[in-house]
Amino acid sequence: MQITGVTQHHLSHQLDGHFEPTWIPGYPQSSHEVELFEVETDEGITGRCASPSFAGGLSYEGPLSLFLTGEDPHDVDTIRRKLESIDLIGPRPWHIELALWDIIGKDAGKPVYELLGGSGDPIPCYASTGEVQDADERIEYVQERVDEGFQAVKLRVAETEDVEVVRAVRESFPDLPLMVDANKGWAVRVMANEQQWRYKDALAVARELEDIGDIEWFEEPLPRHDYEGYARLRAATDVPIAGGEFNDRPGELYRFLEHDALDVLQPDAALATGIRAGVSVAEAAAEQGVAFVPHTWTNGIGFAANLHVMAAAGSPWCEFPIEPPWTPEVRDFPLAETIHHEDGYVTPPDGPGLGVELDGGVVG
Repeated sequence: MQITGVTQHHLSHQLDGHFEPTWIPGYPQSSHEVELFEVETDEGITGRCASPSFAGGLSYEGPLSLFLTGEDPHDVDTIRRKLESIDLIGPRPWHIELALWDIIGKDAGKPVYELLGGSGDPIPCYASTGEVQDADERIEYVQERVDEGFQAVKLRVAETEDVEVVRAVRESFPDLPLMVDANKGWAVRVMANEQQWRYKDALAVARELEDIGDIEWFEEPLPRHDYEGYARLRAATDVPIAGGEFNDRPGELYRFLEHDALDVLQPDAALATGIRAGVSVAEAAAEQGVAFVPHTWTNGIGFAANLHVMAAAGSPWCEFPIEPPWTPEVRDFPLAETIHHEDGYVTPPDGPGLGVELDGGVVG
C-alpha cells in the first residue's frame, strides 16, 4: 500500500455565543476552526486527522504531499522521521500520524486500541472547563455536570486569587473529585496581557489547594519547559502535579520523568506525540508510578485518537471538554456522530481505525 496524496480542508463552525478560554487570554472565541486532512492510498483506504486552526486556516497540503506520497502508511517510524523535518519548518505535524493509524486500522478491520493491545472498556471522565468564572456561576455549572453523571470536574484558575472559586466549589461539593488547571504551561498570546506565574506563585496556590483538600491534581502551574521548577514544586507540596499536554515530541516528556517532576503526564496525541509515541510515553510513565491522562481539547478526531491511546494505556481518567457554548456537538462538528459520555463514562469508538466518520456536509 502507498500514500498517493494528502488533501486539506479548512472547516469552521460558529458557536452559539462565545467563550473566553484561558489559553487565548483576551480573545473571546466565537467559532471552532479546524484543519482537516485526508491521506489517500492506492488501495482506496483514506485516513483522516485534524488540527486546531485560526479563521482563514494555515495551509500545508503541498509539503505534506511532498513528504508522504509514495510511503507505506504502515511504516509509521519512517513517516515520523519525515514529520520531524516538517516540525522544524512549519506547523506541528503530529496529528498526521493519527491518519496513518486510521488507515492501518481500516486495513486490518480493527479499532486502533485493539491494535495497540488495549480494551474498549468505558473510561471515567471529568468535565473540563475552559474559562475562569465567578463562584456562583461555577457552582451552578458543577451542579449541572453532576446531574449529568460526570465523575469529576476540572476548574481553571488564571490569577492566584481564583483559588477562592475552587474553595467555594469544594464547600458546595465536599465529596466531588476536583482538578485545578492554571494553564501556565503555554498560551496563544493574541493580546500581550497574559501573566506567567513565578515559582512562589505556584507554591502559594498549591498551599491553598492543600488547605482546600482532596484535589486530584494541580495542572500546569509553571511554563512547560521548567522541568526543575516542576520537580521542586512537586517535592514541596502534597497536591499531585500535572503537565506536559503541549510539550513537543516525546523527548520533552521523558525529561519530566527524568526530573521526577510530575504525578500526572498529559501529552495530547494530536499535538505532542502522535499515537505510537503516546503509548510509549504512557508505558514509561507507568514504570515510575506516574498517571497518564492526555489533554483532549482539540476536535472530534483528536478526541477519538486520544481515547484509543487512553484505552491502550489504561488511563484512570478521560478529559471531557464541556464549557457551553463549547459542547460535544461543537467539538465534534466534523463527525457524523457526536462522541457522548454515558453516566460519566466514555467508550472509545469500536469501528475500524479511529472509528469515526465525517459528516457528509462538512467537506464540499
